[in-house]
Amino acid sequence: MAAVGGRLSSAVLLLLNMAGALLAPRGALPPGPPAAGAGAEDDVDFFFFPFLVLYKSGRVQRFMGTDTVPASTDPATGVASRDVVVDAAAGLAARLYLPSLAAANSTDGGARLPLLVFYHGGAFVTESAFSPTYHRYLNALASRARVLAVSVDYRIAPERRLPAAYDDAWAALRWALASARSPPGPGAGAADPWLSRHADPARLFLAGDSAGGNIAHNMAMRAGREGLLDGGAAAIRGLALLDPYFWGRRPVPSETRDEGMRRWRERTWSFVCAGRYGIDDPVAMPPEEWRRLASARVLITVAGLDTLSARGRAYVRALRASGWRGEAELYETPGEQHVYFLNKPDSEKAAKEMEVVADFINGGQGSSAALRTDA
Repeated sequence: MAAVGGRLSSAVLLLLNMAGALLAPRGALPPGPPAAGAGAEDDVDFFFFPFLVLYKSGRVQRFMGTDTVPASTDPATGVASRDVVVDAAAGLAARLYLPSLAAANSTDGGARLPLLVFYHGGAFVTESAFSPTYHRYLNALASRARVLAVSVDYRIAPERRLPAAYDDAWAALRWALASARSPPGPGAGAADPWLSRHADPARLFLAGDSAGGNIAHNMAMRAGREGLLDGGAAAIRGLALLDPYFWGRRPVPSETRDEGMRRWRERTWSFVCAGRYGIDDPVAMPPEEWRRLASARVLITVAGLDTLSARGRAYVRALRASGWRGEAELYETPGEQHVYFLNKPDSEKAAKEMEVVADFINGGQGSSAALRTDA
């Protein structure tokens, strides 16, 4: 989390949008933007650069991640999307992505598709399942991996602090799996028709980038503790954590030791959870009880210039040394910043990473040469 100074290009701002990879220490931050006719009630309570400012009045002003696009059929990929209400009372929704059935039927005789539950990034404070960034990414991923994807629109801070996002993520996961397990047709009740007809509940994958990677990890841990439905065994085939957000008080190998930067990380974490979880809580720093991780396979991706990359490598090392019996893979992209694949989706490196994620979901070997096995 090196100090951020000078001008920030729009590309860097978008990059920073996904979990604060370049967040500055508080002392290096510019003052919060004044409101027109601001009085004492508009004094700044917390400036979470570059995402938002929270005023003491409770007003929140976001600087990015608020744009949305409607569900549609993507002309480039043929993937259809539509929005669903998961829990009206809680305001929980999701966007579903269904690949072209003609393409699916041509290769596997109309077999059901893997079910991917995806959690977006945004530092727990911005972005949504309906943003242009994630709409574009999920269209591409659903097409390339041929999965039925559920992109969860969980509640964000500071209006709804953690554990609201975790609660929403768990509710959406259980809903998606219950729908996929329901028989299609009129008897399906509240089950979603796309999920009941086309999703394979035996091929369930969880994924997320940045803060969403943290959420996906915590859902897999909870599934290991509680089971997913009716106390039954968890059925997670794979867990893909893309540049995930994890932190802790003590540095891991190759992680920054700058005290100001580390304090700022702790402050922003405390902000999103209102102090409920310490920076060493298992939700922020994965625990030692790895055997509870309810997934047969795990893929971690990291970017070489990302300040969070050291934690991703440490995650893989700890998982492999824990006695957990699954398969852990690390994929590293040198010379790139945090979640670069969202900011530069048409780049050669982003295409290669997309291939790795799709290959992981489909259990193939096409990208095995690109996977690092040393963490």
